Amino acid sequence: MAAKNDDDYNYYYSRNGNNQSKTENLALVEPRDDEFVAHKQRSTVTKIMSEFQEHLIERSNHFLGYPGNLNCKHLVDLSPLLSFLLNNVGDPFKESNFGLHSKKFEVAVLDWFAELWEIENDEYWGYVTNGGTEGNLHGMLLGRDLLPDGILYTSKESHYSIFKGARIYRIESQIINTLVTGEIDCTDLQKKLFLNKDKPAIINLNIGTTFKGGVDNLDLVIKTLRECGFSHDRFYIHCDAALYGLVSPFLENGSLFSFKKPIGSVSVSAHKLLGSSIPCGVFISKKMHMTDFSTNIEYIATQDTTISGSRNGHTPIFIWYGLNMRGRIGFRKEVKSCLTNAKYLRDGLKEAGISAMLNESSIVVVFERPLDREFIDFWQLSFLDNMAHVVLMPHVTIKILDDFLSDLIQKREIWYGSEEVRPICLAEEIGVSNCACSIHGN
Repeated sequence: MAAKNDDDYNYYYSRNGNNQSKTENLALVEPRDDEFVAHKQRSTVTKIMSEFQEHLIERSNHFLGYPGNLNCKHLVDLSPLLSFLLNNVGDPFKESNFGLHSKKFEVAVLDWFAELWEIENDEYWGYVTNGGTEGNLHGMLLGRDLLPDGILYTSKESHYSIFKGARIYRIESQIINTLVTGEIDCTDLQKKLFLNKDKPAIINLNIGTTFKGGVDNLDLVIKTLRECGFSHDRFYIHCDAALYGLVSPFLENGSLFSFKKPIGSVSVSAHKLLGSSIPCGVFISKKMHMTDFSTNIEYIATQDTTISGSRNGHTPIFIWYGLNMRGRIGFRKEVKSCLTNAKYLRDGLKEAGISAMLNESSIVVVFERPLDREFIDFWQLSFLDNMAHVVLMPHVTIKILDDFLSDLIQKREIWYGSEEVRPICLAEEIGVSNCACSIHGN
């Protein structure tokens, strides 16, 4: 096969909207014995990776709509470890014949989260996951195994992984309405619990919904379960704390969840507030729920207790290193800064006459969806129906917010300048007090 020339590797991502507007000739090319051709091929590959890195830098400067902390440069210190295959196969608390692993780091990370979420070391079990979805799947699996005929109750604003898990495990589900904040409507929950009080309840509790950052009221949910006649042995609560698992414990008014209350498991994404160049997460559950969940696997000489078989051995070290660099003091400062920046953006939007909502102790600002898809894609905004949102992560600076606000205000003059098109009413989605449409004009 003839070698491809440089033009054949013309590769770029556009800034004008499409996720990947053009990717030409990235098909793999077999190395050649001819030294000249091989050198040219290596140069071409190096050029492609250099251009891709430039693309990532540009995209990182306009990353507002998704919960991911892009401050990951400290992880470059760990780059020598990339020359090793690290596989934490099997239970994190058990050795295996696969000697290249980081389970000691993993257990140290788990101990830190157990203390943060207020459960004793001898009472918990957990592992470092591939991300929040895997943690949710494991929590739902524990609930299903403990209560085989249980019904899953989850709000309509839950993360899509919850509905995916219900399909995978074939769990009967009840979708619960939400309040304008995004949190679960316990009045609707009560009605549906009463209708199915003959079957146990598996509750997915959102500690920060995906789009509005609404936090389900744990105490109210527990109170509702008890009022409906559900004793502790007839319900299981899994907490999806993908983003807020590292936010909630550092709020001035105290954490919004804890293992001191009757919850069974918690899942958090470590690449969100903490930051990681590889998606990862942490799952913690009560050890007593794992009694019948492990299987001895002779092939790897350890116990199989996790959803994944082979597990990334680098991410526990990334998390361990990040936790050591931050500490609780560092997290407290970052959470305070994110909360401050969220209020700054909310106020900037409202001063410009733009509908906007920010829940209490939240770092997610919801506002009117921009009319221009190119604008949405440039700033990488997440959107839902007539709403968009910005997640105030540690890498988002005041300068980035000022640039975003300036760009949005200028674009709105174009979109709505003729007055033929008016900003849509968002009173139903974010509340009358947050709507700035021509009717409510707040």
